[in-house]
Amino acid sequence: MKRTVEPKVLYFGTPVVLISSFNADGSTNLAPMSSAWWLGYTAMLGMGTSSQTAKNLSERPELVLNLVDPAMVAALDRIALLTGSEEMSDSKRARGYRYEPDKFAAGGLTREPSELSGPDSVLESPINLEGHIASITDIGGPGSHLCALEMRVERVRIREDLLMSNDRYIDPLRWDPLIMKFCEYFAGGAPAYPSSLASGWQMPPLAVTNS
Repeated sequence: MKRTVEPKVLYFGTPVVLISSFNADGSTNLAPMSSAWWLGYTAMLGMGTSSQTAKNLSERPELVLNLVDPAMVAALDRIALLTGSEEMSDSKRARGYRYEPDKFAAGGLTREPSELSGPDSVLESPINLEGHIASITDIGGPGSHLCALEMRVERVRIREDLLMSNDRYIDPLRWDPLIMKFCEYFAGGAPAYPSSLASGWQMPPLAVTNS
């Protein structure tokens, strides 16, 4: 039996990434997000148009996608409800967001120079994808305040232990991405860490069964 419903969110499960982008003053903004997918050397990213990252990328298209593994989940959650914009919507403020200009320090993460003169990368990330935004498209219709960004990946840096012998392939047995499903963190199919984002979105608590 199936039911017709209208879920609050449709985050069925995608990898978590940290996006590095340039602020107007040349500093690096770091933002977690989980609406990303890849086809060839193109990445498609989804986010709110009012976010600091969307504003940065509309004016300065260089960026780094720092992919996240389960070992980084605590650092990620420390910045989940931080924003690089001093201006925020009432709804965002109600979810518990607050302004923080240095999210590297707030998350306990280490800056690493990128190779293509882009914003700083995250040293702890096992995979860094450098490139630029080729296009930005509004999605969702009037009033949605959502956009899709097309990224051209121009440089791929991967931790050596994740590579197969010929360096052309990433070992899928060794690469274990942190996944976000309905605002909750998952690794290996199991809950990975209590999510501040889920609390901010007032998601029902997980019914976790210990095996």
